[in-house]
Amino acid sequence: MTYEEICEYIYKIPKFTKKNSLAHTKELMRRLKNPQDSFAVIHVAGSNGKGSVCAFISSILREAGFRTGLFTSPHLVCMEERFCIDGKNCSREDFVWAYGQVRQAVAEMQEEKMAHPSFFEYLFAMGMVIFKKKGVKYLVLETGLGGRLDATNIFSKPLLTVITSISLEHTEILGDTIEKIAAEKAGIIKERVPVIFDGNNSDASAVIRERARQMGAPFCEITLKNIKIREITGKKIDFCYRTGYDVVELSIPFVAEYQVMNAAVAYAASCELPAALGISQAQRERGLAKTRWPGRMQEAAERIYFDGAHNMDGIRLFLQTVKEIGGERPMLLFSMVREKDYHSVVHLLAGDVDWGEVVLTKIPDERGLEPELLREEFSLFGRETTVIYDCKDAYAYAVSKKAKGQYLFCSGSLYLIGELEKQDQI
Repeated sequence: MTYEEICEYIYKIPKFTKKNSLAHTKELMRRLKNPQDSFAVIHVAGSNGKGSVCAFISSILREAGFRTGLFTSPHLVCMEERFCIDGKNCSREDFVWAYGQVRQAVAEMQEEKMAHPSFFEYLFAMGMVIFKKKGVKYLVLETGLGGRLDATNIFSKPLLTVITSISLEHTEILGDTIEKIAAEKAGIIKERVPVIFDGNNSDASAVIRERARQMGAPFCEITLKNIKIREITGKKIDFCYRTGYDVVELSIPFVAEYQVMNAAVAYAASCELPAALGISQAQRERGLAKTRWPGRMQEAAERIYFDGAHNMDGIRLFLQTVKEIGGERPMLLFSMVREKDYHSVVHLLAGDVDWGEVVLTKIPDERGLEPELLREEFSLFGRETTVIYDCKDAYAYAVSKKAKGQYLFCSGSLYLIGELEKQDQI
């Protein structure tokens, strides 16, 4: 099969299969000769910021000279983004090779009347064989949905577990309270394995602490009390991180204040890694300062920012940054997937910023929300909007309408950001 045919097949998987048990994933790994046993793992779960935390930790490990893998989702432009080795996407050749390895194991399982892997499970398996082939020593691993029953949760003894901020998301699957969702995320905590977590939500923190105690896992709770921002410029943020009497000066190449907490969690995680790794303070600082993570308040062009905020907490943080750097009457290009609470999100967007113009579009995917539904919600707040279904046309229109000195923010979903990243004009 060609690369294009393989991608087409993988994208079709959700149409003919469903989520499987962890036992199914373990059986698939067994047939692939357990490639996941070839490297040490830092396992990261959470509602918001887990991809950024993974990127920070991976950058620190690379700066320390380790062969590092990074498994994240979703991708923005191509599937190879999910499998990074030393900061670079895996090659198409390795992608095609890995598909063949997994496809053979899946064929054997189906001959024995076992279920076909889910979309995420298939890509997870491909990632594991790629990382083994490329000689990865440390893997920074982001969960997909939840944690306890996630396909990534097959590692019995990771080096560390990390849990980022918790918010209401996927309530139909994970539960309808912060406590229930936190319990699912805390399912990655393993016996006597240290856990580092964002402790700013007291309800979530109580659940995570209790789970850590049950598992005999040492825990480190990071809150805003550990952080003091020194300076925010248009290119970076300088801040202090304090633990007890120790204070370190850190810098990250981002403009969104929410990335400071993500960086602090990642920094704390790097400090909890075994001393035998020999990671120096200078390597930690350089790793944070060199981190790159597209689609998270990313400056795509002069005064044009892309941010993949996709739930209520993410939108609140997005709006905080807009108010800090966006100037007067910025423009908004917006779209969402249909399973998100777009009513509440629009309530925030319509009431918190005086937008110069709001342009609504549709993500070209069956999950994409009809922009007319968004328009109806905005109209409830007296906000007029422009609807352009095609993402490329909508972006071109927004850029053409943006006045000199005006800011344009594109947000609502990482799937939207991925579509915009594909366009030649960006």
